[in-house]
Amino acid sequence: MLSANKLIHCLTKNNYCKLTILRTFSAGSIDAMSQPIDYDRFINDLSARRKVSPIRELTKLFTTAPPGTIFLAGGIPNGSTFPFSRMTVELKDGTTFKLEGKKIENALQYQPTPGYPPLVEQLQKFQTQVHGLDSTFWQKNSLLVSTGSQDALCKALEMSLSEGDPILVQEPIYPGTSAIIRPLNANMVPIGQDEHGIVPSALRSALSNYGSSEKVSAMKKDVPKLLYLNSTGANPTGATIPTERKKEIYDIACEFNLVILEDDPYYFLHFEEKDPVSFLSMDRESRVLRFDSFSKILSSGLRVGFVTGPKELVSRIELHTQASTMHTSALSQAIVSSLLDEWGSEKLLQHFKMIQQFYKGKRDCMLASADKHLKGLAEWSVPRAGMFLWIKVPGIADTKKLITEGGIEHGVILVPGKDFLAYDDAQSQYFRASYTVASPEDIDKGFARLANLIKAEIA
Repeated sequence: MLSANKLIHCLTKNNYCKLTILRTFSAGSIDAMSQPIDYDRFINDLSARRKVSPIRELTKLFTTAPPGTIFLAGGIPNGSTFPFSRMTVELKDGTTFKLEGKKIENALQYQPTPGYPPLVEQLQKFQTQVHGLDSTFWQKNSLLVSTGSQDALCKALEMSLSEGDPILVQEPIYPGTSAIIRPLNANMVPIGQDEHGIVPSALRSALSNYGSSEKVSAMKKDVPKLLYLNSTGANPTGATIPTERKKEIYDIACEFNLVILEDDPYYFLHFEEKDPVSFLSMDRESRVLRFDSFSKILSSGLRVGFVTGPKELVSRIELHTQASTMHTSALSQAIVSSLLDEWGSEKLLQHFKMIQQFYKGKRDCMLASADKHLKGLAEWSVPRAGMFLWIKVPGIADTKKLITEGGIEHGVILVPGKDFLAYDDAQSQYFRASYTVASPEDIDKGFARLANLIKAEIA
C-alpha cells in the first residue's frame, strides 16, 4: 500500500483554505493507463450525430477575444438596453458583495456553453485540490457547468443509452435517475446495497450474466457499459461507500470497461472527520463522470452544478447543451463565483463545517425519535451522510399503501420504498424519512403517528 498526506487548498480569490486529507491508495491506483479507452463505446447514434453549433462557438470567441476586437458576428443583444445596473447581495452574516460594471454586464449576457469562464477556472482548481488530481488530469478531462447536477446526468444518460441497453444501477435508486432512464427504454440492472453501499460481489455477479470480462469489454451493444451510483450519502439509504470498497468497484469497472457515473451531491454533507475519497480521485483510466452540485451547500434555487470527466464524453454533453439551454444561467454562475471570491478560505471551510454539523444534529434527532417510537417495529442503519433515514418494516410486505394512504390521512408524509426500486412490479418493506426541514418536535410527533400506523397495520 502507498500512503500519502495531501495538503489541499479550496478555491477562493488568491488565498486558498487549507484542508489536510489523508488518503491511502493502492500502488496500482497510480499506474499509467494501460490502453486508451475507445469512448465511441459510450456514445449512442443520437449523440454521435450532434454537431458543434457555430453560433455557440462565436459566443465563446466573444467572451474571450482580446480588447479591441470588433465583433460583428453573433446575435448578441446590446447590454446597454438591459434595465439592470448593479446587484447587491447581502449574506446572512451581514456582509455584502456587488455585481456591477463588467461583472454585471457578463452576468446578464450570453456565456460560453461550458460555463462562466471565471467560475469554470475556480471549479477546475477546486476539483484538482479537493480530489487530489495530478498535473496531467486536465489534459484528458474537462468540466462543464450544468443547471444542477441532474441536468448533466440526464444528458450523460441520453448520450450513452439506446433502447434496450442494460445499465447497472444501485438499488434502491434515486427516482430522479430512474425517471431519466425509463423513457429511454433502457433496462436497469439493479445492484443490491448494504449499509456500505453497492456490494462488489453483486456487481460482479450481474456482469457475469453477460459473459466474460473480455467479451463485455469489447461489445458496444447488449452489455452494460455504465454503472450509476451515489458514493456519499446515497439517496435514499444514506450509505457512504468506504474507500477499500470503492477500489474494488473501480477495479471491476476497469476489468469490464465500464464508465462510472458518480452522482455525488451529498459529498459535503457527510458526518465523518475526513472528506470521503471519491471515485474521481482514484480514476487512473479516465472512466469516471462525476456530477457535483451546489444545491445542497449554497442554494437549490440557483440551479448550479457541474460535471467532470473525460473530454470525449463531456464534449458530447456540451453539444447537447448547445442545442437546448445553451448554458446555465450566467447570473447564477456569477453569483456563485463572486461568493467564492468574497468568502475567502476561512469562511468557505466554516460553511462546510456548519452544514455538516447542522445535518448531523438533525440526523441525531431523527435517530433518537426512531429509537423512542419505532424500536421493535422497524429497523434502520445510521446514515453516514446525506439527508435521509431508510427504514425497514419487517412485519409489512410492502409499505406503499401504509405510507401513501395511512400516512397522509394521519398527517405524516414519507416516501414508500417502492418508489426507489428499478421496477414498478416489485415490493418494498422500506420507506424514506427526511430529517432536513422538520423541527425536532415535529420529527418526534411524526414518528409517534407512524408507530401507531405500523401497529395498526400489523395487528
